[in-house]
Amino acid sequence: MRYAILATVLVLVAMVLTRSRFDQYRRQPLTANRFMEVLAKGQVLTVAVDKDGFQGDLKSGEHYAVSVPGSDQQKPYVDAVLAHKSEVTLEYKRSPMSESLVSTIIMSVLFIGLFVVFWMFMARQAQVGSSQAMAFGRSRHRRPSEGMPKVTFADVAGVEEAKNELLEVVDFLRNSRRYQALGARIPRGVLLLGPPGCGKTLLARAVAGEAGVPFFLISGSDFVEMFVGVGASRVRDLFEQAKANRPCIVFIDEIDAVGRQRFAGVGGGHDEREQTLNQLLVEMDGFDPNTGVILVAATNRPDVLDPALLRPGRFDRRIVVDGPDRTGREMILKVHTKGKPIADDVDLAVLARRTPGFTGADLANMVNEAALLAARQQKTRITNEDFEDAVDRVVAGPERKSRLMTEHERKVVAYHEVGHALLAELLPHTDPLHKTSITQRGIGLGYTMQLPSEDRYLATKGELLDDITMLLGGRVSEELAFAEVTTGGANDLERATDLARRMVTEYGMTDKLGPVTLTRKHGPTFLGRDLLEDRNYSDTVASAIDSEIRGIIDSCHEHAKQTIAEKREQLDRIASVLLEKETLERDEFRAVMEGRELPQAREAASAAPAPPAAPAGEQRPREQTPPPAEPQPA
Repeated sequence: MRYAILATVLVLVAMVLTRSRFDQYRRQPLTANRFMEVLAKGQVLTVAVDKDGFQGDLKSGEHYAVSVPGSDQQKPYVDAVLAHKSEVTLEYKRSPMSESLVSTIIMSVLFIGLFVVFWMFMARQAQVGSSQAMAFGRSRHRRPSEGMPKVTFADVAGVEEAKNELLEVVDFLRNSRRYQALGARIPRGVLLLGPPGCGKTLLARAVAGEAGVPFFLISGSDFVEMFVGVGASRVRDLFEQAKANRPCIVFIDEIDAVGRQRFAGVGGGHDEREQTLNQLLVEMDGFDPNTGVILVAATNRPDVLDPALLRPGRFDRRIVVDGPDRTGREMILKVHTKGKPIADDVDLAVLARRTPGFTGADLANMVNEAALLAARQQKTRITNEDFEDAVDRVVAGPERKSRLMTEHERKVVAYHEVGHALLAELLPHTDPLHKTSITQRGIGLGYTMQLPSEDRYLATKGELLDDITMLLGGRVSEELAFAEVTTGGANDLERATDLARRMVTEYGMTDKLGPVTLTRKHGPTFLGRDLLEDRNYSDTVASAIDSEIRGIIDSCHEHAKQTIAEKREQLDRIASVLLEKETLERDEFRAVMEGRELPQAREAASAAPAPPAAPAGEQRPREQTPPPAEPQPA
């Protein structure tokens, strides 16, 4: 910047001097006789005499020049000027040659200065370009600064097993001599596995905060560039700096970007990404057992990683960071609600039970949404109503009040959702109903939420059949109420068909085909292994698969139709109340289904944002609901 300013100043000075120098060549030439006529008329203002003649200014503002060389020849004219000395200013100038010499010297100095400034600027740019070219192959890792908030294991909840595994790594960095005295070797690499949002990166930050050692953070994509050899060079530079700062921790986030299986991408074994992986393998295997450099990596795609990267001696320990269970979700909610003004009606245990399948990121988002809703309504504390509405926003999306439906469409949606809700309540193996609503959220026109009584990790054949039956309940209700179906059940059919196909081809839950797996997923590693399926069966078996899927769907559809037809009176009554109230909690749903009065006050554990309770519809005698028959296997 300073070179540019200096060059600009020099150019401006040179322009001024050049202009003043060339002004003298723009004077109007006059003959000696014409000069005497102008002088006699009193039009001459100034006269400057030199050895070549006269020059000066006229009263009209013009410049003139008279060529009369030699002092002897100039004498008559000088005498004439002296006769008009009261009107004319006379002066004698030095020779033009001396003026030209001085101006030439000045101009030369200026242009030399400009050349020097330009040369220095180009030299500096070349030096910067050279340093940037040298830095291109350096690692792009980052180190948490002192001003960043420090994360410790107290800020991590719901993954206690993973925390205990990583505490051993932290303890080794703090007390390495105790392990070395017993001949123990700490794992050289720790791989964190788990779905997105479960806290893998947060765990790595907590390890750095607890260990108190240098922490190098880099993403897997930071290694790969379009230029050959850059990735391998960055890997070497990263580990050189890590060894110079040991003991330390190197964390590679999303390592699957650089660690995917070799010999499957474009370019074969000479692919740039593979060269980067080869260098990473060499650096990991070249560790001294007690160097104090520990590599921690995270990925949600362990199936695509190269086997050489996962062998003992590189990533010795694999820690699964899975979704939290109910107890873990409650602990995570305590972490995220810490320091926030929470109302007394909020029960974190109930919220944890209400959020099955939520990851740590989902729970953090839900708490933040509840705080935003409370602030939007100018509340001083976050209430249970805000949390319930936040759960609905995370699961189904924000409420869309601006989208209007016709009365017939609202009635169709109400019957559709009541069909799902009825089967959720009546079938023995489905999760209990929590809420049904025709409020539009996200892309859906309505929704029915179920609340599992406990976390489940296995599913039986009867549970899967009841799930398919419940998914078909919305379509069946439309058939019974309107004698035709709409496009609203498209997603239900898709989910039901997919579940039936997995029962046949993956779970072996059919009598005709037996306990066999009829699909084998694989594909090029660089595209992802789930994109292609290998059909390892004949056309006859394919026809049997289609027949079994059709049998399961037809059986569940018939069972749903029979069950809802037996409860047609309850279906109509609940649909009419749902059209009026728009949202029904489980206790309200049960009350309407059994012909009782609606509860006046909701339990705090099941509060949710809804319009004020409308008077219940026509009261009917309470009916005993017999347990539905379990569907027969297809």
